[in-house]
Amino acid sequence: MNEINLNGKYALVTGAGSGIGRAVAVQLACSGAFVTVNYRGNRKGAEETLQQIEAGGGHGQIVQADVSQADQVTHLMSQLGHLDILVNNAGGLVQRSKVADMSEALWDEVMAINLKSTFLCSRTALPLMIGTGWGRIVNMSSLAGHDGGGHGASHYAASKAAIMAFTKGLAKEVAKEGITVNCVAPGLIATAFHDVHSTPESRQATVKTIPLGREGQPLDVARVILFLASDQADFITGETLNINGGARME
Repeated sequence: MNEINLNGKYALVTGAGSGIGRAVAVQLACSGAFVTVNYRGNRKGAEETLQQIEAGGGHGQIVQADVSQADQVTHLMSQLGHLDILVNNAGGLVQRSKVADMSEALWDEVMAINLKSTFLCSRTALPLMIGTGWGRIVNMSSLAGHDGGGHGASHYAASKAAIMAFTKGLAKEVAKEGITVNCVAPGLIATAFHDVHSTPESRQATVKTIPLGREGQPLDVARVILFLASDQADFITGETLNINGGARME
C-alpha cells in the first residue's frame, strides 16, 4: 500500500489536546498536513500536541475555541484561511446519569458538545471546501451509538447515534463537491475519558468481551481517520467504521 501523503493539505482537529484527538493531529501532521490543534480549556495539552507534531517534523498551530458555540466556531474558522480536512473529535460524557434523574441542563450540554459541535464545525467549514473539488470530514461517534452505551450514558449514546445519521445526510449533500463525510465509532479506547467515567473493574470486564482481548489505543483510531482523510478513501462516504477489537461485528 502506498504511503499516505497529505502534503499541501490543511487540517483541523477539534478537541486535540489529548487522547484520540492528539493522536489524530500527530498522524495527519506526520503525513504532511498543516494541522490546527483546537482546544477548549486544556491549553497545556494542546501545546504538548503541537510539540509532538513539531518533534516529528510536522507543522501546525493552536487555536482555542469552544466548538459548541457558534460565534467561537466562526472565529476558529476565520483563523484558518484554508481547510481540506476536518476531524470533529471534540466531545464528552460530562457525567453519568439515569434518565429519571437527568437534568435538562445535562442533556443539553452533552448534545451541544457532541452533536451541535459536529454540526457547527461542519457547517462553517464547508465554505472553505466547496469549490475546491476535494474535502474530507470525519466525525466521531462511538460504540455507544449502536448499543445505547453503559449505565447512565443514554444522553451520550443518543448524541453519538445522531452523529452517524448526520454523517449520512451530509455525505449525500456534498458528494457532488468532491467532499467525503465519514464517521468512526470507537469502542473501549484507553484514554482519560475512561479514566474518569469508567471503573477499572468495568474496563476489565469489557476487555473480556473483546475478541482481540485488549483495550484499543488512540493510535488505533487515528490510523483509521488518517486513511479516511486520504486519497485512498476516495470512494468511501457516508460510512461509519467500527473500531472496537471485534466487540461489535457487522
